[in-house]
Amino acid sequence: MNDTHADAFIGINWGSSNCRAYLIDARGQVVDSLEAAAGVANAQRDDMVALANRIRRQWPQAERVYAVGMIGSNIGWVDAGYVDAPAGIAEVAARLVPAQIGELALRIVPGVACERAADGAPDIMRGEETELLGLLAAGSLQGASIVALPGTHTKWVAVQDGRIGEFMTAMSGELFDRLASGGVLASVLSGPGEDGPAFRAGVRSAVEGHHGLSTLLFGVRARFIRGVLPRQEASAYLRGVLIGAELADARRLFPALATCAVPLVGSAAVCALYAAALQEIGIASHVVASADAVARGLMEIDALARHQS
Repeated sequence: MNDTHADAFIGINWGSSNCRAYLIDARGQVVDSLEAAAGVANAQRDDMVALANRIRRQWPQAERVYAVGMIGSNIGWVDAGYVDAPAGIAEVAARLVPAQIGELALRIVPGVACERAADGAPDIMRGEETELLGLLAAGSLQGASIVALPGTHTKWVAVQDGRIGEFMTAMSGELFDRLASGGVLASVLSGPGEDGPAFRAGVRSAVEGHHGLSTLLFGVRARFIRGVLPRQEASAYLRGVLIGAELADARRLFPALATCAVPLVGSAAVCALYAAALQEIGIASHVVASADAVARGLMEIDALARHQS
């Protein structure tokens, strides 16, 4: 490790499918990285030890190590629990869980849990909290009241005064992947689905709420069989139905959604679909760069953890 990075620390985003480790300097900048397709969903504990040892040996002089994501879940190395919302940097940094994975001593960042006032239902996040806290610390979400993090499990999060409030998780991304890979709909789908008239029609059909999601899903097949929906548009229509149903739920739970410009944090392609869906129902949005959000969040956590120790 270069002398100019003598005070750098290691941040690890260890999820279900992948592990991304970063060497982060005192300014929150990533100066080196390591990535492996060794998520906790498919890795045995021996595999986790081997990867942790590899990380330790790549940056031997970095004394402080933090990990976020599914590594701290009930299927990870150790369950790091959850901080109750509303939660900010201080609450999260106070609940770090020490752990030892092979040669690597680290502290695991807890997730955040909420119980929504509107429906009394619980929800949880793990990993997104650090990204959100990094964006909040950087001022990237200034003025926002509802933030969306589109992805496999999309989060809709109320933020206020630099803290994470109530939130909702929707499995739209995973549902699309599973429906496209097997089952009765797979035979009528083609491609990932893009914005266009079919996508927006799917959004409207779900948002209008005349039928439940399971009825709308079979309707994708029926529309194709009856010649209403061409095969090249079926994936787009299905995407629209799934995202539209999600938007309908988010709008019911968070009335403020109707009057705010929603920051979209995630991959450009997925955020573009959400932006189009929101536009279709008259809600403004804008994409927020998230590449360095986890690093910035970990820098803030590191600063508080060092102060508390």
